[in-house]
Amino acid sequence: MPTPSSDIPCLKRDISLSNVTAGIVAVLIGYTSSAAIIFQAASAAGASSAQTSSWLWALGIGVGLTSLGLSWRYRMPLVTAWSTPGAAFLATNLPGVPLGEAIGAFIVSAGLITLCGLTGVFERLMRHIPSSLASAMLAGILLNFGLEIFTRLEQHWLMPLALLAAWGIGRRFWPTLAVPGVVLTGIIWAMLQGQLAIEGLPLAPTLPVLMAPEFSLATLISVAIPLFIITMATQNVPGMAVLNAAGYTPNSSPLLVATGGATLVLAPFGGYALNMAAISAAVCTGPDAHPDPRRRYPAGIVAGLLYLLLGVFAATVTALFAALPGAMVAVVAGIALLGTLSNGLADAFSKPDERDAALVTFLLAGSGITLLGIGGAFWGLIAGMVTRHLIARRR
Repeated sequence: MPTPSSDIPCLKRDISLSNVTAGIVAVLIGYTSSAAIIFQAASAAGASSAQTSSWLWALGIGVGLTSLGLSWRYRMPLVTAWSTPGAAFLATNLPGVPLGEAIGAFIVSAGLITLCGLTGVFERLMRHIPSSLASAMLAGILLNFGLEIFTRLEQHWLMPLALLAAWGIGRRFWPTLAVPGVVLTGIIWAMLQGQLAIEGLPLAPTLPVLMAPEFSLATLISVAIPLFIITMATQNVPGMAVLNAAGYTPNSSPLLVATGGATLVLAPFGGYALNMAAISAAVCTGPDAHPDPRRRYPAGIVAGLLYLLLGVFAATVTALFAALPGAMVAVVAGIALLGTLSNGLADAFSKPDERDAALVTFLLAGSGITLLGIGGAFWGLIAGMVTRHLIARRR
């Protein structure tokens, strides 16, 4: 696909209200749909308030720099993101894991992603992991988040129903803004109930916190490898597919090197996984961003600048979610992941010949068990691949 000239006035000519709006909407969707999940993941790792703010700082700065840099370099709307399924995985698998070991797992996962980019083995590597099993593993990880919406009905029945109603109305009339609408509804609900005080929210720039990594074989197997697989299979693969569907065909290797390398640098500050965006990228790559595909890249630049701004003031976002009731944060996180859970289940059981293996993977990944110090997500994937091999051999 042809690209516009690379002279400096080009951006001034190509930027428009439509691609600025697309960049803003992409950030709104990406941030509000996953900030609550990141907050839960950091809490599961035992991070303090300052360390949680550092997580959001690292992710915001990383996504901002990579989105801005890649979109400017290649003149395409190359929007990046942090791994929302990865955050959900961490929220369920980090309890009991020392924070230093979690940071070490982030570094190893980032190293594997960077290595895939440097060697160009991304496509070949993912061929060995059937998409149905990767999706089943993801669905199993997200299962408890979905169930959390309804288990909260016992103690707080009206709040989950109100948020579900907001989600349903949003899905009908404004599908891309359904989750941000849920977040806004939750904040308004908390304010009306007198459960949210915003007077003391900090507005000063966030100070990153350096967290020393530690390395444990069990943690690397149960956290680093599943996080790597989840990020590659459920984030980078769909992200590249979105770009290809819009007519953009960038080489995946430098994109993986950029996101993996940025994660390597930011992991000690809490940046657990950066990758190519899918849902938020679709906003910037579509015709609503600009009728001319060659003039959509400013949307990626705008998104990058906004992510940088939100990263700088990450402590404000942390304080906001800390001020919300814990039950509400859990319900918001569950609703935000319903779409990902639905897509994961649909893909996991779409192939009749692989349904048995996908079911084993789904149930074991969702069980929450730990064997030999290794979490159920890893064992679910292994058990699913063994089941698939045995059944295929019998047939």
